[in-house]
Amino acid sequence: MESCIFHIDVNSAYLSWSALEKLKKGDTLDLRTVPSIIGGDEKSRHGVVLAKSIPAKKYGIRTGEPVAAALRKCPDLILEPPDHKVYKQYSRALMDYLHTLTSDIEQVSIDECYLNFAPIAGRFSSPLEAAADIRKYIRTRFGFTVNIGISSKKILAKMASDMEKPDRTHTLFPNEIPKKMWPLPVDDLFMVGHASASRLHTMGIHTIGELAHTDKTLLAAVFKSHGLQMWEYANGIDLTGVDPDHHKAKGIGNSTTLSKDASTKEEIHSVLFSLAETVSARLRKAGQLAGTVTVEIKYSNFQSVSRQTRLLTPSASSRELYQTAVVLADRLWNEDPVRLLGIRTSKLCDQDAPIQLSIFNMEHPGTTSDSVNAPSSRKLKKLDEALDSIRKRYGPDSVKRASCMHDAEDKNKNQ
Repeated sequence: MESCIFHIDVNSAYLSWSALEKLKKGDTLDLRTVPSIIGGDEKSRHGVVLAKSIPAKKYGIRTGEPVAAALRKCPDLILEPPDHKVYKQYSRALMDYLHTLTSDIEQVSIDECYLNFAPIAGRFSSPLEAAADIRKYIRTRFGFTVNIGISSKKILAKMASDMEKPDRTHTLFPNEIPKKMWPLPVDDLFMVGHASASRLHTMGIHTIGELAHTDKTLLAAVFKSHGLQMWEYANGIDLTGVDPDHHKAKGIGNSTTLSKDASTKEEIHSVLFSLAETVSARLRKAGQLAGTVTVEIKYSNFQSVSRQTRLLTPSASSRELYQTAVVLADRLWNEDPVRLLGIRTSKLCDQDAPIQLSIFNMEHPGTTSDSVNAPSSRKLKKLDEALDSIRKRYGPDSVKRASCMHDAEDKNKNQ
């Protein structure tokens, strides 16, 4: 049968789960039935709307906007602080249930996942029947609702699940794109952020259909690799499949929520440099080399995206991790403000294990291994080990690389 993928997305997850917990404790007011939001303390960098009820949406309240702005739109708005421990419990219960149906599931966030329908196709008369059964079970067993998008492509299943809510099933197969997706505002396309949408509007591109019919070389010239990705998504092109190991890969990583959203490439690179230093130090402490590097970006509207690549040769070098992370981030970033950045490594191997070297990593006769511009892997390893030793003895801030100092100087000049 043709590939059939479900995208299962919890409706207003944080708010729904908080509402259920309050009802369990004896509260009579269901937060989902009144204008309400999940927000937090501005000082702890959570003073934004994490989730909103459907009644709150009618006031124009948006996920990711400051709580103060939401209160101006609706003075009677009910504010509930987040409880991430509770959210993890509900998420685990949902995923445990879905795994009783099939193990072919890719969880992409705490409240959404992709499910490959093929392994369970024989148990249902159609994908629509299966989706209806899944939604009904979740609603009656757990008390919250989900939307399910169905398509042969992940990007289209994702777009379908974002259509009318709550507790709905929508299909968006390739032959349905012109009717169901192309008339939508370009802002609604997954991975088109506010900054990209604004630039598209100035180019006279206002709908997904107009984006789909734009010359992709023009988009690539303006938006680089992100322009090509937007064009592919607008045309329903997505070659990725459901990857059950997406969140199972064991590895070493680090992420940070920024005190102020990063809005320039230089700011993003500076944070990635610091993260690469930390991750490489953890790899060396564990005696491991990384075979794969993943970069995660979370935008100010809480949309998360990630991209990964394999290294030519497994490494724990901070230089290699940083350079790889920069390439990934530059391809991934859609120019919207960034709230969180992360670097994760996987496909680990022992640092003493035999390594198959790439010809690009080998020092050939006639090359100068002492070149400042092209230091050998041995020199990079010795440098990292020397920094580890100094920091272990005198503290993590006892020595900094010159590039970090330059970043700080540049920031001071700009203030």
